[in-house]
Parts: sequence; structure tokens; C-alpha cells
Amino acid sequence: MAEMPRATDLFGDVSPVEAAQRHEEYLASLDKSLGNASTVPGLAPKADPMSAMEALASNKSLSPDAMAGLQNALAAQRIAMQDVQKQITLTSPLSTSFAAFDLEAPAKMLTPRPTPLRNRIPRKKGVGTSHRVKRILGYTGTGTGGVGNTWPGITESTTNTFGSLTLERGPMISYAADDLVLPYNSYSLSDSVSFDANFSGLGYQDLRQLSSTSTLYATMLMEERMMLFARGTASGYSGALAAPVIASATATATTSGQTALPNGQFIIFVTADAGISANGFGESIVSAQAAETTSGSNKTIVVTLTAPVVGALGYNLYVRSGAQATATYQGTFQGLTATLQGGTAPNSGNLITYTTNGALVTRAAADTSAYATGYDGILPTVLNPAISGAINAVNSTFSTANPGVEYQNVFATMYQNVKADPDLVLLNGNDRKQLSDAIKSGSTANYRLTIQEPGKDGVTYGSIVTGLQNEVTGKAVDLMVHPWLNQGVSPVLSFTLPIPDTEVSDVWANFMVQDYMGIQWPVVQFSYDFSTYFRGTFFCTAPAWNGVVSGIIPA
Repeated sequence: MAEMPRATDLFGDVSPVEAAQRHEEYLASLDKSLGNASTVPGLAPKADPMSAMEALASNKSLSPDAMAGLQNALAAQRIAMQDVQKQITLTSPLSTSFAAFDLEAPAKMLTPRPTPLRNRIPRKKGVGTSHRVKRILGYTGTGTGGVGNTWPGITESTTNTFGSLTLERGPMISYAADDLVLPYNSYSLSDSVSFDANFSGLGYQDLRQLSSTSTLYATMLMEERMMLFARGTASGYSGALAAPVIASATATATTSGQTALPNGQFIIFVTADAGISANGFGESIVSAQAAETTSGSNKTIVVTLTAPVVGALGYNLYVRSGAQATATYQGTFQGLTATLQGGTAPNSGNLITYTTNGALVTRAAADTSAYATGYDGILPTVLNPAISGAINAVNSTFSTANPGVEYQNVFATMYQNVKADPDLVLLNGNDRKQLSDAIKSGSTANYRLTIQEPGKDGVTYGSIVTGLQNEVTGKAVDLMVHPWLNQGVSPVLSFTLPIPDTEVSDVWANFMVQDYMGIQWPVVQFSYDFSTYFRGTFFCTAPAWNGVVSGIIPA
């Protein structure tokens, strides 16, 4: 490869300093010449378009119109040259760039799916169209089933009637019994993956597998909620919740901690809650409306119900102002009274902040609390006064003067009635925290903190109440937070009976004609379709061995 000539070779007859200067001028001229070289041998170097136009622009002999046109052409050329010379960036020459996508496969499943009741309660085989149970509810001496006691003492001359005969024998005992027929119902959920979606996702995720798995888990999650909230309309079930009756809606003076409503009229509606929002299956039809006007210092409204609705988990408040066309959902309250305030603070206990952003009251135009294909789940069973072992509607926060008394009263009542000794208390997470705080901070509470393996790796501080000691039987009753249980209601459950020879192996059970099936349907269109299916019912053989604490107001 040829070397560039040195300064001494080109300019050897001058001083070294002048030779170096001339060499630099030579290199600069050479670079300029090569940078504008002609691509055709023998032709002069290409003229720089910008230089040519700038030379014309400096020509004073051009007319004004020609000079203006030349200046416009020169400006356009400068812009074009800028675009040509611009480097590649994240936004040029494509606004979406040429960057690679760091897409992590497959899609992440941020989908909680706990089903503690479904995992615990047994599933037994059923046949036919219904499950039938004959129960002896009591006989003389049991104190159950409404059967009274009979004095057994006799003398040599004591006689009693047996059919048409009068015989010297002790008196006859009495029985109470019933015969239940529980219809089986079918349940199913489905999903579909289009051909386009399926084949477009190849290499990233198996969408048919995702569809089938998600549908199966969705079915399990909905069955878990059914076991808690479901209400049936068939004979023998609880049926739909009744609509509440508003006794009064009264404007009152705003007190400390409350925010005033604006002046004006407010129209109020209430429904009975059967597990609304994400947790359950709807609500009763809407109540008749009540109206009240705020003015002066009376800037909050106290809503009072006439009486509790049997089976209600709480009450949903709907309100509209005079300027609104339709009332909107404000919140759910416990007990028979709620206070409506203004401002933007979140709802606290039965103090509810007015908003126009909630669901419309029109969703309660028809009942959604019970279903023709439903059965009675745990909450409708324990809240039914005709069959429940004990219902303690506290309509307040947990007591701090005598912590846990709400449950001790249920334990005592259930033992008094049927000698029940329950196994488990279900709570909403917020109610569990309130109970723990009440016991730890109560003025008369006695509790013990146990440090496991003292002296080993320090101590992790924190305490929680894990159970309640049944003051009647002495048994420790476990507490469990149920992930889908509504705030305000807490079932007290028995899973076995503390009685021998009852023929009741499980107090709560599912009876399944057909347990879970997954069906991949034949392709009849451009999609892959999947369904789950099961058929059966859910039943409590001994409801009197279960109870509930309800009306728990948030602390």
C-alpha cells in the first residue's frame, strides 16, 4: 500500500517549519478534493450544491424575485441535507425505533385462587335427581327438636295407653323428625380461544392450556363463593332476601370528625346485601325511597331501618341528590343505622361519604340474592333463625371491656341448645384484626404471648389471636380468615358432632352426582372451546351445631 509523501520529500528546499505548514495545507486541499471527487474518470470534481447556490446568492446582479426564489431553494436544501445527515436514534428514522423487545414469556398469573372451604369440606357421591335425608331431630330427654321431657317414675298401679290398650308400663317417649329433599343442580363455566389468537401466540404461550386452566380455577373459585353465599329458591331453601324498610332519614348537625353535605335534597334507597361486589351473588330488590333536605347546621343525614332483614349480611346504601337522575351506590353498613356525610374521606364504620361514582341503583330493580339453581350456603344457613344454633347480632364494634364476649355468647347458646362444641370461627381479615386488637388492648383481657425457642436467632415481635378458649367446654376454637368472606359477619362452624353414633360423619358436605369435568368441545367454528361441568348440591346435616356473630361494625 502506498504511503503518503512526507513534508521533507515535497518541500525539502525550505525550512522545516515552513515545510510542515505547507504539508498541512496540502493535506487539507487533498481531503477537500477527495471528498468532492468525481465518479467519472477524467471529469472535474463534483460541485457542492450548497456552495453553488450560496455563490449565486452572493451575486449582486440577480433580480429581487430571482434572489427570493434562490433563498427559498437554499433553505429547502439545507433542511434536506439535515435529514440526510441525521444519525440513527431511538426516534429516527422510525418513531418506534429498531430496538429489540425484551418480552418475558409466558404471561405472569397474578391471580389469587384460595379455596379453603372447598379444600376442607368432603365431596360425597350422589345419585338421581335429588339428595334425600331423614333426620331424627330429638326425642324425649335430648332437649332438641322441640320435644319435651317426661317424668319416668311409676308405681305398681301406673298405667299408660299403648294404641287401644291401657297397660301397666312407663309412659311413651316422643320423637321429632323431618324429611328433606334437596334437588341436584348443574353448574358450568366456559371459555374460547380463536384460531387467530391461538396460532399467533405459538412460541410465546399455549393459549389453549391457559384457557382450560383459567376456566377450571374460575369454577373452583365460584364454587367456593357458592358454599359461602349461595341462596336457593327451591322448596326447603331460604329464598330471596326481603327489601329493607327505611324508618327515617333525618338531617342532623355535623359533629366532630364528620364533613358537611351540601345544601339540598337527597333521595335515599337501601337494599339487603347477600354478598355484593366481588364477594358474592347480589342483593335484594331496592327499598322504597326516603327523602331529606340538608340546610343550616344540619348537614349530615342519619338513615334508620325499621327492622333487620333475615339473612342479610349488611345493607347497601344508594343516594342521589336533586341534581342526579339516578341514585348511586355509597357503601355497605352493618346494623340498622348509617350516617351520610360529605367530603372525600373513605367510608369508616357506618359513616359513609357521599359520592356520585358508584354503581347505579337500577341494578337492584330485580332481585339477585337467590337463584333457582342455587342451594343454601353457609351464611344463609347460620343466619336463618329457624335452624341456626345461635345468632348474635352485635351491631357494634367488638367489645374491649370484655373481649371475645360476642363469641362466648354464641358458644354458650349453642351448648345450651344442643350441646354443641364448635371447631372453627371464620372471619374477614379486618374483623380478625379488630378482634386481636380488642383482646390485646382490652382493659380486662387476659392473654399469653409465647416466645418460641427463646435465645435462638433473636425474637420476631408481633402478636395475633389464633384461637378463642370456649369458656363453656374448655375447647380451643381456631380462628381462620376466609379470603372471600364479607366484613361484618363471622360464622361459627362445627365439622363433626360431639356425640357418638349419630350417623353423621360430616356436618357439612357436597353430594355430587358428577364431580368436576373438563370438556374440550369439537371444533365447529374457528375457535377452541372449553367448558367445566359438575352436578350436585351442598348441605348441612346439623345446622343447630353452627352459629354466627353478625352486625360487626368496622373499628
